[in-house]
Amino acid sequence: MSRISRRAFLSSVLPAAAAVQIVPRHIIAASGQTPPSEKVNVAIVGVGGRGWASVEGLRHENFTAFCEVDLVRGEQALRTFPNVPVYSDYRRMFDEREKEIDAVAVCTPDHTHAVISLEAIRRGKHLFCEKPLAHTVHEVRTLMKAAAEHDVVTQLGNQGHSFGDIRRFCEWVWDGAIGQVHTVHAGCNNSYSRVGQLGQLNERPPVPDTLDWDLWLGPVQERAYHPMYVPGKWRGWSAFGSGIIGDWICHVVDPVFWALDLGAPETVQAEVDGYDPKQHGETFPGAVRVTYTFGSKGSRGPVTLHWYSGGKRMPRPDGLPEGQNVPDIGATVLGERGGIVYGSHGAGGLRIFPEEQMQAYKQPEPTLPRVPGHHQDFLDAIRSGKKAGSDFAYGGPLTELALLGIIGMRFPGQRLEWDSRAVRFANHPEANRWLQSAYRDGWAL
Repeated sequence: MSRISRRAFLSSVLPAAAAVQIVPRHIIAASGQTPPSEKVNVAIVGVGGRGWASVEGLRHENFTAFCEVDLVRGEQALRTFPNVPVYSDYRRMFDEREKEIDAVAVCTPDHTHAVISLEAIRRGKHLFCEKPLAHTVHEVRTLMKAAAEHDVVTQLGNQGHSFGDIRRFCEWVWDGAIGQVHTVHAGCNNSYSRVGQLGQLNERPPVPDTLDWDLWLGPVQERAYHPMYVPGKWRGWSAFGSGIIGDWICHVVDPVFWALDLGAPETVQAEVDGYDPKQHGETFPGAVRVTYTFGSKGSRGPVTLHWYSGGKRMPRPDGLPEGQNVPDIGATVLGERGGIVYGSHGAGGLRIFPEEQMQAYKQPEPTLPRVPGHHQDFLDAIRSGKKAGSDFAYGGPLTELALLGIIGMRFPGQRLEWDSRAVRFANHPEANRWLQSAYRDGWAL
């Protein structure tokens, strides 16, 4: 089947480019906008779907290139910025535009985060990468090491990290609002399980003309196209996505991860319903509870974190006001003296319970700086030479929680002992093989 050319597609959907008007620098400065010489030159890989959030968040900078393998998915960005060069292969984009790029935003499916991000880092580009940072623990560790060696600014795309409520949550915990925290229940009621759809993969329709399927696959072992993978449905398939836990843990667990300095867990154990890893391993369970244990650290004691998704629901804690439910996406944090409940994306809907304790609590003065937004925090770090709030040294270990939980789902009911320093499960050699995936020929980190 012949494919529609990129040029033909763009000419059919994009209006003619408007004439470029050069505005004097002093007029731009007076308007409060960033003068062209001070703008960051940005390339975005994956401008459709979540990529549009980075297009919006970085639109006041200078776009030097877009990379998109699905022209229909990326149509909004291509229409809005018709003068930006468009590539399908990020490697060619870097080869041809390297000198014009200061920073890169990687907004592709999980399975291609690592190869694209590492290429950008090795070329000395500052990097914003959507969460989860990577698809395997090995990829996470490789990216963390490379970012440190090349001394680039990095930011994980867990946008709630830049919200005000997550900072208030940290300040409350550090202030001793509920005493020593010992247990966290966190989760998302949704499920990306495709267990009931596995049989539909037997029929394989042709690849759409506007999709470069080979480049979309990237390093993943070759397989035929199916519309249940693309667009946007890849999160439910283990070859490409990280399930609901990979989609949400970097948001929902972020507040306690920061406030309690959780770091790496000591053990991981998953409970699943209606799921046999040997039969259903191409997708994820529809009902999950993953329990992580963390040893004492600094002045805090041990912490147990329970993650729930789909058919496994967070329990209702004692003391929660009558009529208030546990959040569909969020967490309850239990301490020696009461608890804190919050919603998704960085502690939205933050409340202490019981309610009388909330009413009596005198909130501390802010100690953490507030930031204007997640992309702006990334840009400010580039301009100042400082670290962004959720750089890879922070976002990498946060991502690992999700990836370790996914491995736990492959061995339900088994308690896996995690040795973070050695990057291995001390008691389970079979689980260790899932720390890294085999790339197809022609792809490597």
